Amino acid sequence: MSEVKNTEQVTRERGGISPLKRIGIYAAIALGIFLLGFLPMWFTARERANERDEARHELRLSQMQNRLASAALDARRGEYEQARSAASDFFTDLRAETDRTQDRALSAEQVDRARATLAARDDLITLLARNDPASADRLTDIYVAYRNALGSNQATRTTSP
Repeated sequence: MSEVKNTEQVTRERGGISPLKRIGIYAAIALGIFLLGFLPMWFTARERANERDEARHELRLSQMQNRLASAALDARRGEYEQARSAASDFFTDLRAETDRTQDRALSAEQVDRARATLAARDDLITLLARNDPASADRLTDIYVAYRNALGSNQATRTTSP
């Protein structure tokens, strides 16, 4: 019975590594190789996700600006119903943007300015519903203020890391 030795004793006598330890070493090497390939891809994916989120912010702001410009142009042309609809959409989007708690495209200062702009919403919509030509000038003033606010937003975004 002493002549029959188990494989672990034979491996130790020959100075080798047990099969269980060998499997552990191979698993550790495989994990290391996996992480060497995974980590750079994870960092790249994270960077692309941040770029995507930034593009979405800029798109939302640009779409709101486009709606406001469309409303101002329609009011200038005397198409008050289309102007009212576009202005209403702008104010709805602006309200949604200021109410966001996460993933907000506007800075805190711009949110304060936007809330001041939202205060003029009802008066402006009423002027447009009455087909009042003064609504075109008010829409133009709001557009210029909004564009200036976005200009300051772009300056802060390019300087921040």
